[in-house]
Amino acid sequence: MIRKLNGMTIERAAEALRKLEPGARCALISPSGPAGELMIAAGERLLRSWGLEPVRAPHLSEVHPRANYLAGTDEHRAADLTWAWTDPDVDAIFCVRGGYGAIRVIDHLDFDALAAARPKPMFGSSDITVLHDYWQQRLGVPTWFAPMIATPDLQDSSDNIEALRRAALGDGPCELASDSFTRTLLPGSARGELTGGNLSLLAMSTGSDPAMQGRADGRIVFLEDVHESPYRIDALMQLLLRSGYFDGAVGVALGMWVDCGPGYEIRALMHELLEPLGVPVVWGMRLGHGPRVSSFPIGRGVVARLSADEHPRLEFDPFPR
Repeated sequence: MIRKLNGMTIERAAEALRKLEPGARCALISPSGPAGELMIAAGERLLRSWGLEPVRAPHLSEVHPRANYLAGTDEHRAADLTWAWTDPDVDAIFCVRGGYGAIRVIDHLDFDALAAARPKPMFGSSDITVLHDYWQQRLGVPTWFAPMIATPDLQDSSDNIEALRRAALGDGPCELASDSFTRTLLPGSARGELTGGNLSLLAMSTGSDPAMQGRADGRIVFLEDVHESPYRIDALMQLLLRSGYFDGAVGVALGMWVDCGPGYEIRALMHELLEPLGVPVVWGMRLGHGPRVSSFPIGRGVVARLSADEHPRLEFDPFPR
């Protein structure tokens, strides 16, 4: 069953999905790993070319004093995120890169301040899955799953740049890309809110939020990952399945599995593990990492339609902008 949205939820969803107008001030934050100055500067030039005004978070260029895989201390990264979300002079948030570290931020967030703020578009993917999940479950607003502006996934792909531009500026339809290798694994059709993200981060979240059972109830789940071996993907899926995360899910869309071993092995594994759910499953959507992937919204108020048939596809119901 699709959750019915009340007027306030629809209004908040519309704020979080609104298109950015010329001159919109866009906060650049790094809730996870550090990004290099050259990559950040290239991202700023890209946003300016779209008529947007990038604004660096106070701690954007920091590196954790102990762990160089983190962009500053947990407290500083959380403070940057809280500032970007609550400052009324900031119109949107762009996470500059992923890596690792968002899971360490969520316990430092001021929930009351975040919940009281006017929603705004937030863009990110990969490790940012943790924040997408928090915004969906705790704040009840959608976010944008998209390649990040200080990463090669975006800067080296003209297709990804154009997809992010359309998502940010509302210039054209929002598309979920498929490819010649997109296949139906388990047939059927489904309609529901879209949730999910990076598999390893969703599995990691089971430790930060024990209330995972039924998290996907009534929803279509999308999954993707990068740099994980088949046995690791098996283990991560076992963790989600045994936690009850998939209980009540109405469909599954499987995205890209970059550097995760032979695709046929991952596809066979997913068929084996997901078949008992009895829901439609599509393989090979261009969601996640790599070139020519989609930029799309997920979370509350974002309803998708999954068609697992001869021409498998994932499409959106119209959503407020």
